[in-house]
This record gives sequence, C-alpha cells and structure tokens, in this order.
Amino acid sequence: MEKIFITGVSSGLGYGLAKVFLEQDAIVYGISRRAPEDLIDLGLKHRCVDLRQEDTGKETVSSMLMQVDCFDVVVLNAGKLGQIRDMGATPLVDIRDTMELNVFANKWLLDVLFSNSRSIAQVIGISSGASKSGSRGWNGYSLSKATLNMLIKLYAAEQLDTHFTSLAPGLIDTAMQDYLTQLPADARYAPLEILKAAKGTEAMPDGYRCAQKLIPLLPELLEKESGCYADIRNL
Repeated sequence: MEKIFITGVSSGLGYGLAKVFLEQDAIVYGISRRAPEDLIDLGLKHRCVDLRQEDTGKETVSSMLMQVDCFDVVVLNAGKLGQIRDMGATPLVDIRDTMELNVFANKWLLDVLFSNSRSIAQVIGISSGASKSGSRGWNGYSLSKATLNMLIKLYAAEQLDTHFTSLAPGLIDTAMQDYLTQLPADARYAPLEILKAAKGTEAMPDGYRCAQKLIPLLPELLEKESGCYADIRNL
C-alpha cells in the first residue's frame, strides 16, 4: 500500500491529489492550515500547520510522522500567488511572505521528511511556467517558483536515493485563478487574457480532475533526470 505525503490539502490541487490517492487506497498524510473534514472522513491523516511558522510546524510534522519510515511520493504543493502588480510597486514584505511559503517552508519540510533515516522514493515540487516565463506582474510568485526549482535540484544532488522533479501542473481552476480572472483587463499583464479565456473550459480543470491526469504520469517522471523541471503539458 502506497504512502503519500502532500502539503496544502484543504483546496485546489493538493485537495484533488489527496482525494484521488485516497480513492486508490493509498495511505495519505496531509497538512494545511484548514482541516478538510471530508477527506479526513475518507481516511486522510491530517494536521493543521501554518507553514510560515517553522518551529511549531517542525514539531507538528515530526510528531505526525514519528512512526512513518518511508514514503512512496511526497508532493510539496502548498503555495501562494501574491498580488499582480509591477515589481517596482511590490513591497518587499509581500515578496518575503511569498518566498517563506513557496520556498523556505519546503526546505525545512524536506529536512524533517528525510530525518530519522526515512526513505522517500519520489519528491514532486509543484512549480509553474511562471518560474521560466518572467511575465510582468507575477513578481514574488515567479521568483519563488524559480527558486523552488533550484531547491529541488540542490536536494537531488544530495539525496541520491530519491527522485526529485519540479513539476508545472498546467492551468488549474483554483481560488488563485478566481482572483486572476476577475482582475480588470490590463495590457501590461498579457497572461491575464489567456487565463480568462481558459476559465470554465477543459483547458483549466479543477484540482481533482488535474490530479486524475497527473498521478498516472508520476512513474514517467522517474525516467527523467532527478532534479529536473518538467511541464505536465509536455509529458
């Protein structure tokens, strides 16, 4: 029986992944700020964790995993977008908060996950095309996802028995997309119109449907170089 660990399981892709894995009879451990009661009813082993709080987060996750000696798949999914605006108008406090959640929390999480000689077969860091595109307005999000890609690559060079991938899952209909597609038209931020056109279509599935497509592709990622960046749309 597979053992899975997922962050950000209360909504979006994290919720979808947890639900699909549970439906496949996997043992799923999940953390998020809010408790997804319906998934807990399905058997999700959950703890409420604010990933910005390193000390309490480490303590909670360490306690949660005390009796776990291995994971088949770890998905580092939790993250935030931040506000779409020009870099010059973006305060450092916003960028710092985005980096804290999207990058630094994943660093201490990986350290906890690999502690006590725990073996992990595969780690997936949920990245984004924004880590490569540098589109105007995406600021802290692009910076954080590009840094996450490098974090994954650096851990891949150290944890040689684990396969790592930074994976861009494509467009997903989440609260983040609700925010983006409700922004007024602005020629400075060209991707907004692409997102608005995709909203409500098959090009932007919800987290559950995306998870149904993503999970069968995980074995294919193992054939790629550990630490690499991959886009689900190219698999």
